Amino acid sequence: MPPQIVIICGPTATGKTRLGVALAHRLDGEVVSADSMQIYRDMAIGTARPTPEEMEGVPHHMLAVADPTENYSVARYVQEASACVDDILRRGKCPILVGGTGLYIDALRSGRTFSAFRPESGQRDKLRERAAQEGLPALWKELQTIDPESAEKLHPNDEKRILRALEVWYETGETISAHNRRTQALPPRYEAAVIALTYRDRADLYARIDQRVDQMMERGLAREVKALLDAGVPRDCTAMQAIGYKELAGAVAEGGNLQAAAEEVKLRSRQYAKRQLSWFRRDKEAHWILLEKNPNFTAVVQDSTEFLREKGLP
Repeated sequence: MPPQIVIICGPTATGKTRLGVALAHRLDGEVVSADSMQIYRDMAIGTARPTPEEMEGVPHHMLAVADPTENYSVARYVQEASACVDDILRRGKCPILVGGTGLYIDALRSGRTFSAFRPESGQRDKLRERAAQEGLPALWKELQTIDPESAEKLHPNDEKRILRALEVWYETGETISAHNRRTQALPPRYEAAVIALTYRDRADLYARIDQRVDQMMERGLAREVKALLDAGVPRDCTAMQAIGYKELAGAVAEGGNLQAAAEEVKLRSRQYAKRQLSWFRRDKEAHWILLEKNPNFTAVVQDSTEFLREKGLP
């Protein structure tokens, strides 16, 4: 049997961090973050990265491990996070994966491998030059010939994924479709007990999201964004595409209306929560805990504990 881990997932602003800490105390566990933006340094407020007080002495991993200028990938996350999980298991403790980035969670849980990106090869730069000279539709047609399965799933203007699919082919001689089929056929790396949180009433979830954005603004999200821009972090880099940073960066850099930008952040966050719910609901084995408007946290912890006991966890 694969080693067992605990996963706490769900849309933003549902109390995943707090539950992860509470269960870590009960299970002698350590938390591994599964948030694609909490990995970046100097981005604490807008990513709702837990504070030392919120961690309550529980070790947390995969927080602030990358520079905001880096193009962090899911492949790198799986490599680094799985090393954390395996170390926690070796020490006889319980890994608790906490976060809302479904792709990161699924990739880590399954142990999927990803074709490595080797910047030194120059292949991606060559493909970008070709896209600029020949036009992206020409490269999409090339992908249709090489890997029709992938091309069928991609929009002709999806530059990132078209270039990635061609890059994998030219680097490895294997289509990305074949690579994905091969890795998806492997048994999962970890057995997971999955707890998913959301509010029973969608309106309560959205109200909680709006409240959190207001709190971020009060804590100084605009100042955090300005500090990143002043430090030379490009507005078009991956980290600055995060919800909260992208909207505030425009207002900060161009002297725009911060309140209007905050309202845009609320809208984008609500839309993202809807996508998160769709993603996590695909897992038919997840144990869903539906929160009331004013959640009873003690009851949530007890519900989670009973579920984990049924799964054989102490």
